[in-house]
Amino acid sequence: MSNFWDFIWLILSTFVFVAYLLVLFQIVADLFRNTEMGGASKALWIIGLIFVPMLTAVVYIIANGGDMARRQREAIERAKSDTDAYIRHVSGKSPAEQIADAKSLLDAGTINADEFARLKAKALA
Repeated sequence: MSNFWDFIWLILSTFVFVAYLLVLFQIVADLFRNTEMGGASKALWIIGLIFVPMLTAVVYIIANGGDMARRQREAIERAKSDTDAYIRHVSGKSPAEQIADAKSLLDAGTINADEFARLKAKALA
């Protein structure tokens, strides 16, 4: 019977430890993401997290919880816009732009109607 309760205690303590580590990593990431806070303040928070970790974490969350959420949201939005810009850059021209370019080549007499039809079909594929 004792082994069962030891196992339950192990699971519970592991859960609390992992949750604490997640909170700690989130706080450290937020400290480095915060551009409004000076270097000395950041150093004091880090020292507090090293020597009095639980109390410092609770105080930091109470003092900066709303700003943490805002900075996290801004970081996610910035990453999404960077990804979208990269995809637009890599993907090249849209099908409408490809067809317009082919039409200008057809109008200039550089390609014939069959080649235009092939380019149009390729752009729409």
